[in-house]
Amino acid sequence: MTAPVFVVEHFDAGGGGRYVLDGPEGRHAVSVKRLRAGEDVTLTDGAGRWADCVVLGAEGKDRLILQLDSVSEEPAEQPRVTVVQALPKGDRGELAVETMTEVGVDAIVPWAAARCITQWKGDRGVKALGKWRATAREAGKQSRRVRFPEVAEAATTKQVAALLAGADFAAVLHESGDEPLATAELPSTGDIVLVVGPEGGVAPEELALFEEAGARAYRLGRSVLRTSTAGTAAAAVLLARTGRWS
Repeated sequence: MTAPVFVVEHFDAGGGGRYVLDGPEGRHAVSVKRLRAGEDVTLTDGAGRWADCVVLGAEGKDRLILQLDSVSEEPAEQPRVTVVQALPKGDRGELAVETMTEVGVDAIVPWAAARCITQWKGDRGVKALGKWRATAREAGKQSRRVRFPEVAEAATTKQVAALLAGADFAAVLHESGDEPLATAELPSTGDIVLVVGPEGGVAPEELALFEEAGARAYRLGRSVLRTSTAGTAAAAVLLARTGRWS
């Protein structure tokens, strides 16, 4: 089994490469994971920097002492995959973020689509965005990633159109699509932006605006997926076809 991942803000080790993992991450490592001397651990800042470490021991209930010898940098993968996710009901938003993080999406943009029942306004929006970002962080750790997906501020339809206009490949999952996503011609570098609509579907005026921005409608298959799973399924298709899963 691969080494557990813990998030840190810095990689400053003392003499001889002795590193102390403390705070909430140290408490989780010592009191929950119960790591012992000789076990492997990976530290990351979630932005591509990481270090393989070996546990030397524990101090109290929240300090794990590690041997850290060197820090590496994982380059950003190409092409970059961004999923624009319409706001689902309830906790399905966190489910979408969790599974898209696990498959390897690079960025997630919450979208307040016209047909979304859920709306992020005021404190509710701030709290919901915080949950999405916390979910991406925890799913990144669980899936052993060292570069976590960025979760952007909620976007309007016009902002999504601007994002699509700047993409090297722009797609909207929609039943009107003549071509399956599995056969689309994809770039090997640059930005891929994929739009996933709400349960009620992408509104005609939204689809027209996105097509004007250069996006095409694509379908996944014969069955209709829920908004909370469509992005994950589509991302898997893209990552496999671009060679990122090879």
